[in-house]
Amino acid sequence: MCCFLIKSFPLLYFLFFLLNFQANLLSCSSSITPLCSPEEAAALIQFKTSFSISKDSSWYCYAAESYPKTNSWKEGSDCCSWDGVTCDSIKGQVIGLDLSCSWLHGSIPSNSSLFHLPHLQKLNLACNDFNSSKMSPKFGGFASLAYLNLSLSFFAGRVPSQVSHLSKLVSLDLSWNFYLPLDRHTLEGLVENLTEVRQLSLGGMNMSSINPNALTNLSSSLRALNLKGCDLQGKFPENIFHLRNLKSLYLGGNQNLALYLPKLNRTSNLQLLDLSDMSFSTESIDSIGNWQSLKYLCLLRTSFPRGLPESITNLSSLEHLDASESSFSGGLPNSIGNLVSLEYLNLRSSNLSGSIPISLGNLSQLNILDLFSNYFSGQIPSSVTNLRQLEFLDISNNQLEGSIPDAFPNLISLDLSSNLLNGTLPSCLYTVCTLKKIYLGYNKLSGDIKEFQCKSLEEISLGNNKLKGPLPSSISQLVNLTGADFSHLSGIVQVNMFSKLQNLLDLDLSYNNLSLNATGTSADYVFPKLRYLDLSSCNVSEFPQFLKGSKSLEYLHLSNNKISGKIPQWMWDVGKDSLRGLNLSHNSLIDFEPWKLTWEGIEYLDLSSNLIQGNLPIPPSTTRYFLISNNSLSGEIPSLICNANSLEILDLSHNKLSGIIPQCFGNLSRSLSVLKLEMNKFGGTIPPTFMKGCHLSYLNLHGNQIEGPLTRTIINCTYLEVLDLGNNQINDTFPHWLGSLAQLQVLVLRSNRFHGSIHGARSGHSFSKIQIFDLSNNSFTGPLPTKYIKNFKAMINPAEDESAISYIGEDGSGGYSYSIDITIKGVEIELVKIFIKLTVIDLSNNELQGEIPEVIGKLDSLKQLNLSHNNLNGCIPTSMGNLTALESLDLSSNKLVGKIPEQLTSLGSLEVLNLSQNQLIGPIPEGKQFNTFGNGSYAGNLELCGFPLSKRCDDTEASFFHDEADFESGFEWKADFESRFEWKATFMGYGSGLVLGISGACIMFTLGRPKWLVRMVEEAGYKLKRYLRRRRNL
Repeated sequence: MCCFLIKSFPLLYFLFFLLNFQANLLSCSSSITPLCSPEEAAALIQFKTSFSISKDSSWYCYAAESYPKTNSWKEGSDCCSWDGVTCDSIKGQVIGLDLSCSWLHGSIPSNSSLFHLPHLQKLNLACNDFNSSKMSPKFGGFASLAYLNLSLSFFAGRVPSQVSHLSKLVSLDLSWNFYLPLDRHTLEGLVENLTEVRQLSLGGMNMSSINPNALTNLSSSLRALNLKGCDLQGKFPENIFHLRNLKSLYLGGNQNLALYLPKLNRTSNLQLLDLSDMSFSTESIDSIGNWQSLKYLCLLRTSFPRGLPESITNLSSLEHLDASESSFSGGLPNSIGNLVSLEYLNLRSSNLSGSIPISLGNLSQLNILDLFSNYFSGQIPSSVTNLRQLEFLDISNNQLEGSIPDAFPNLISLDLSSNLLNGTLPSCLYTVCTLKKIYLGYNKLSGDIKEFQCKSLEEISLGNNKLKGPLPSSISQLVNLTGADFSHLSGIVQVNMFSKLQNLLDLDLSYNNLSLNATGTSADYVFPKLRYLDLSSCNVSEFPQFLKGSKSLEYLHLSNNKISGKIPQWMWDVGKDSLRGLNLSHNSLIDFEPWKLTWEGIEYLDLSSNLIQGNLPIPPSTTRYFLISNNSLSGEIPSLICNANSLEILDLSHNKLSGIIPQCFGNLSRSLSVLKLEMNKFGGTIPPTFMKGCHLSYLNLHGNQIEGPLTRTIINCTYLEVLDLGNNQINDTFPHWLGSLAQLQVLVLRSNRFHGSIHGARSGHSFSKIQIFDLSNNSFTGPLPTKYIKNFKAMINPAEDESAISYIGEDGSGGYSYSIDITIKGVEIELVKIFIKLTVIDLSNNELQGEIPEVIGKLDSLKQLNLSHNNLNGCIPTSMGNLTALESLDLSSNKLVGKIPEQLTSLGSLEVLNLSQNQLIGPIPEGKQFNTFGNGSYAGNLELCGFPLSKRCDDTEASFFHDEADFESGFEWKADFESRFEWKATFMGYGSGLVLGISGACIMFTLGRPKWLVRMVEEAGYKLKRYLRRRRNL
C-alpha cells in the first residue's frame, strides 16, 4: 500500500497543481473589471460634448477639488477608468457618476444622454452651472438611484414630482438652487415615498408656500435634515426633534419660523443643531439644556435681548458653540465654565460687555477662543493660562486693560490688537515655537522688542504701541516671515536686515523715527514676493533703491517724508503691472512725468500736499481714488480725465486750476461718490449733466468763481450727504428742491448771491436728515424758514452716547474724510472731518425779517445757532431755553426787543453768546454759563443792566410788563375796571386826554426821549399785538 502511494505521488502532485492553477485563473479573471459597454461610453461622451468648460461655473469650490473631470474622457478608452465614473465590478455597468466641481456650463434637457445610464446608483452633479435650465422629470427615472446630489447647480423652474418616485434614495441633496422652488405636492411625495432616506438637504430652496406640518411624517431613518434658509413660515413640528436617528438638524435662516424646543427630550440623539439667523425668545429654547447629546450648536446672528441663555451652559457634552455676530445684552455668564467639553467658542461681534469670566479657565479642552469686537473691559483673567490646549486666541477690538498673561504653551495665533493693554511684551512671545501669528497693534504696550528664539513666526504686528529701541537682529532669521508691522522704534534700520526674508509679503515700518540705510547695490537686496511696503513718516529722503526691479509690489506708501524733486525714471517700472496703490502725499515733489500715468492697474493714487506744478496728470482708467489736492497745478481740467470711468473719489482741491468744470463729470457721477474741487479758480456754471443713477455722496465746489443758477440735475444724486457750494458767485433763489434728497445731511450755500425767501416745499419731509444748514452771507429776505425748522428731525433728541466718535461719510467713502468750510463759534475754519453729532444753523448776514419762531426750541440737539446781522424783531423766545445742547448762540445785530429770557441760564453747554447790537432791555440773567460772558456779548443794548455791565439795574427803568404773561394778565382786571368806574366820567376826559396824549407821543418818539418810556411802549405794543393775535386764533 505504501509502495503504491509512493509510486503515485508524482501523478497526485500534478493533479493538485492543475486544480490549483484553474482556481487561481478563475480568481484572477474575476478580479479584472470588465470594460464598460460601448452604449454607455458613447452616452458619456455625448453628455460631455453638450457642455462648455468654464472655471467660473465652479468658482465656489475648493481649489483642490475643482477641475474639469471630463478632460480625461477619451473615445476608445475604457470609460470605467475615467475621472468621476464608477462601474460595477462584475458587469461593467456605469453605477456612479461624480462630476461635482467639474466646471460644466450648459443645460440638461430631457433628451440628454445622461438618462441613457439606467444603472446609476450614485449621481453627483453639484457645483456646476446648468444655466437656469429646468430640472427634467427624467431624473425620477433612475430606478436604482440611492444618492442624488444636484446642489448649487443653478437649476430653475420647479422640482419635478417624479423625483419622489426614487424610492431607494438614501441621500437627496437639492440645496442652494435658489430658483428651484419646492411645492407642497412634491414635498409630500418625498416624505411619503422616501422611507429609507437618511440625508435630506433642501437648504436654500424656496419653500415659503409650504406649511411646516408637511414635514411631520418624515422617515424615522433620517439622520440629517437641512432646511436652512428655506423661508419656512409657521410653527415647526415638534415631533421632528423626537426622531430617534436624527443627529443633524439645520434650521437657520428661517426668520419667520416659530420654534419651540421640547422641554423634555431624553430620547433625542441630536448632536448638531443650527439655529443661525433666527429670532426667538430666550424662553423658546430654555429647554435646550436638557439635550445632553448635543455637541455642535450654531446661534450665529441671533438675537437674545436678555443675553446668552444660561441654559446652554448645562450642555456638558457641547464641543462647538458659535454665537458670533449676535445681539446680546450684558455679559458672559460665569456658568460658561461648565462647558468642560468645549473645543471651539466663537462669540465675536456679539455686543457682550463686562469682564471676561474667570471660569473661562475651566475649559481645558478649548482649541479656539474668539471674542473679537465686543465691549469686554477689565483685565484678561489669569485663569486663561490654564487653557493648555488653546491654539487660536482672538480678543481684539475690545476695551481690555492690564498686562498680557505669560503662558500659552501651544498657541499658534494670538490677536489682542485694538485694546488698552499695557506693560511689556510677555516672554512667551519669544519662546513658544508653535506661535506663527502675533497681532498686538493698537495698544499701549511699552518697552523693547527682545530677540526671538524661534523661527516659526509668519506674521507679527506690533504697530501703534509705545515700544522703544531698535529692531532685534533675530528678525533677519525669521525666514518664514510673510508680514511685519512695527512702530515707535528708533535707530537705523539696515535694509539687509530683511534681505534674507525671501517670503516677505507685507512690511510696515510707518510712523517711526527711522532712517533707512542701505549699503551695497540694490541688486543685493531683492524682495521677490513683496506686495505691501509702508514707510510713511520714516524720515526717508529718496525713493528706496531696493525697490528697483520690483515686479510684484501692489501697495507702496511713502507719505509724509522728505522726498523732493522729480520722480526718478526707474520708479515708473516698479510694479508696472502689479501696482494697485501708491501714496506719495506730504512730500516735496515738484514735477510729475509722464503726463499720462503708466501704471495700468493702479486703483489708489495719492499725490496730495506736494509742490507739483503744471497741468493735471491723467490717471489710468482703472483708478478708483485719485487725490492730488494742495499742490500748484494750473490750467484747465483735460477732458481725457473722464476716460478714468472707474473713479469713485476725485480730489483736485486747493490748486490753481481754472476754466470750466468739464461736462463729462456728469457722466462720471454714476461711479463717483466724492468730487472735491474746492479752492480753485473754476468759473462758468455747474454742468447740468448729473445723470439718473448718480452715486455722488459728497460734492464740494467751495471757494471758486462759479456763476449762474444752480443746476437742477443735482436732484438725480439721491445718495448725496454733503453739498458745499459756499464762496462762489451763484445767483439764484433758494433751491427748495434739494429738500427731496433724503440722505442730505450738510448743506452749505454761504457767501453767494442767493436771494428771495427761504420758502418751504410742500413735502413734510424736506431736509429731515439735515445737520448743518448754512445759508449765511447771501441776500435772503422774508421770515425764518419755520417749515424747514420743523422738519429738522436730525436736530431733535440728542444721541444717547455723546462720547462715541464718528464722522459723516466714514462708512461709505473708503476711508476718505469729508470736509467743509464753516463758521464755528465765530471762527471760520475748514473741518477736515465732519463730526456726526455736529448740528449747525447759520442764517447770518442776510436780510431776514420777522420774529424768531417758538418752534426753534424743539431742536434740542442743536449745537450752533447764528442768526446775526439780519432784521429780526420781537423778543427772544423763551423756548430757546430748551436748546440744552447749544454751545454757541449769536443773535447780534438785529432788532430784538424785550428782556433776555431767564430760561437761557439752563443752557449748561453754552460757550459763546453774542446778543450785541439789539434793543434788549432789563437785567441780564445770572447763573451758570451767564456768569462767564463778557461785556462784548451785550454791547449796543443801551437798556441792559447788571453783571458783567457796569450799569446797575434801577427799578424805575424796569419794564412795565415784565414778561408776556404779566402783560396778558393785565387784561384780567378789565371786568373789575368796568364795574368801578362810570363810563360817563371816562368819556368826559377822553377828548382832552386824546389830544394831549397824541401830541406828547409824537414829540417823545421823534426825540426818542425818555428812552426807558419809548422802550416800555414799544415792548407793550409788541406784546399787545401778540396777545390779540393769539386771541383771534383761539
